[in-house]
Amino acid sequence: QVQLVESGGGLVQYGGSLRLSCAASGRTFSTYNMGWFRQAPGKEREFVTTISSTGDSTYYADSVKGRFTVSRDNAKNTVYLQMNSLKPEDTAVYYCAASRRVLSTAPERYTYWGQGTQVTVSS
Repeated sequence: QVQLVESGGGLVQYGGSLRLSCAASGRTFSTYNMGWFRQAPGKEREFVTTISSTGDSTYYADSVKGRFTVSRDNAKNTVYLQMNSLKPEDTAVYYCAASRRVLSTAPERYTYWGQGTQVTVSS
């Protein structure tokens, strides 16, 4: 079992930056593909980005491509989400998730989830 804890959320102005972290427990972190999702009030959870277990492959939603960067440090059992040029529409609770299935944008393919961290972008 993997436990995930996100951190790094907060309030930022339009155009600002934040870096989210997701720390994982256990010795098998390096075997999991990791994803970031977000959920705004009244909306469904949506895919943001995913990174393979080795970090060699990444995929981004069109809405964040060129602004967000996902990375991981398997020695530290941590995955990161660097968010630049933030917009008010990026406001949401951000979740990290772990999966041993092939890289996917579908939340139902992820087995373990963190509790989420709030990101609020003011205009």
